[in-house]
Amino acid sequence: MRVLVVGSGGREHALCWSLAASPLLTKLWCAPGNPGIAQVAERVPIGVLDFPALVAFAQDNEIDLVVPGPEAPLVAGIADAMEAASIPCIGPSLAAAQLEGSKSYTKELCDAAGIPTAHWERFDDAEAAREFVRRRGTPIVVKADGLTAGKGVVVAATEDAALAAIEAVMEARAFGEAGAAVVIEECLTGEEVSLFALCDGETALSLGAAQDHKRVGEGETGANTGGMGAYSPTPSFPQALQEAAMAGIIRPALAEMVRRGTPFRGILYAGLMLTAEGVKLIEFNVRFGDPECQALLPRLMSDLLPALQAAYDGELENFDLRWNDIASIAVVMAARGYPEAPERGSEIRGLDLAAAMPSVQVFHAGTEADSDGHVRASGGRVLNVCATGVDVQAARDAAYAAVRLIDWPEGFCRQDIGWRALR
Repeated sequence: MRVLVVGSGGREHALCWSLAASPLLTKLWCAPGNPGIAQVAERVPIGVLDFPALVAFAQDNEIDLVVPGPEAPLVAGIADAMEAASIPCIGPSLAAAQLEGSKSYTKELCDAAGIPTAHWERFDDAEAAREFVRRRGTPIVVKADGLTAGKGVVVAATEDAALAAIEAVMEARAFGEAGAAVVIEECLTGEEVSLFALCDGETALSLGAAQDHKRVGEGETGANTGGMGAYSPTPSFPQALQEAAMAGIIRPALAEMVRRGTPFRGILYAGLMLTAEGVKLIEFNVRFGDPECQALLPRLMSDLLPALQAAYDGELENFDLRWNDIASIAVVMAARGYPEAPERGSEIRGLDLAAAMPSVQVFHAGTEADSDGHVRASGGRVLNVCATGVDVQAARDAAYAAVRLIDWPEGFCRQDIGWRALR
């Protein structure tokens, strides 16, 4: 098979690394990719939202399957663009991608399908939103309704914080048109986990669970980020509970999407809260999480490529995946100043030493190579240092040993990834 992965981050590096191991693969490209991805796939200098150029490349190179990584092209309709050109693409349609593109769409779907979630209201008028907060009290959660790359959510402990979030999102338009409306919902309490499923429209196949760390600082302190690390499996979310979530959340969502005439095909990511009343949905995403993908794929024994093909073909009903009974962890190394103002351009050394360690993979997330071939930081989250082990402690020890081999004074990472599992 000839495969094109779309994206340039750590998630896409992990996808390319996994797909490159498939005996079914003839040729692998990634658009636009990064220097780490270039070790396992040929880079294509096309942006993730340049659909005409991506379609033309897929046609010219007889691509058998397109695998989009990030949410932006999926929510913008890359699967529809490929389908119109008769190019197989494993991702939801523009209509089905509204599960991530609109918070209120997902909430309405939950209500229709009987999926447990937080009580919520949608507002497109800032004053009405403020009045709701004053009436309901805090803690409360304010979310931009549209797509914000995981950054448009404020868990407000005080009324002032909630009102400031409404002003920033709806009036200052911190997230552009994504903040034209907000969803305000009750603040669920408990432990947060991520459950992933591969879907073919009607059938969902579990891809396992992971737990990530959103805050920039140790002990879950500081600003929210795209994710500072993740690990899998999750002791607080055992297999029986995962199966209950598949039955009570994932499959009812698929059935409701079919009923609406917009069947979901691709990776469905359920952000869940383990509350005292049971498992509740926080949100759906329509792709692998980042960095959860980097923690999950090293545990996969089966070939990922035929699984993706089976999902595209609608043949998951009789398909199965095998997983290694090991633990995996991903530690994010970020540029100084992240998430507010990451410093770019610093050189990163020692990557080969780290990658040479047994059971370690270093996935590039925000890197670029200069004219001399030196790897430099080009984003906020720059590297994912991943390791496997017999348990979370062993995986963590290996990952941090690899981190210490990377010579990058301008970078930093949390030192407590996996702390919940080791508690």
